[in-house]
Amino acid sequence: MIKTVGLLTRKNGWTHEQFVKHWVESHAPLAHKVPGLRRYVQNHISGERTRADIETTAVEIDGIAELWFDDQAALETASRTPEMKALHADGALFIGGIKTYIVEEKVIVE
Repeated sequence: MIKTVGLLTRKNGWTHEQFVKHWVESHAPLAHKVPGLRRYVQNHISGERTRADIETTAVEIDGIAELWFDDQAALETASRTPEMKALHADGALFIGGIKTYIVEEKVIVE
């Protein structure tokens, strides 16, 4: 299993609430149509936790998107589909910036 993790910021002129509303109501239904997408999770930022003993990394985001695929080949195949292209086109309407990582989970506590 492979996963992408995207750190998302809203477009200029959008409030956090408008961003989340579009992400849930318009964007999420498009994800259901992407072939090979095994799981899709939206993480909505509701606050921040800091620690006194570790410096805070300077990053401002509005949400974290997680998309699971069987493997790298499935991700690449899905990326070429009209359904994924529609998902990306919709993302361009409300996402102002994104940083996406491809990760493999190492589950420590089940």
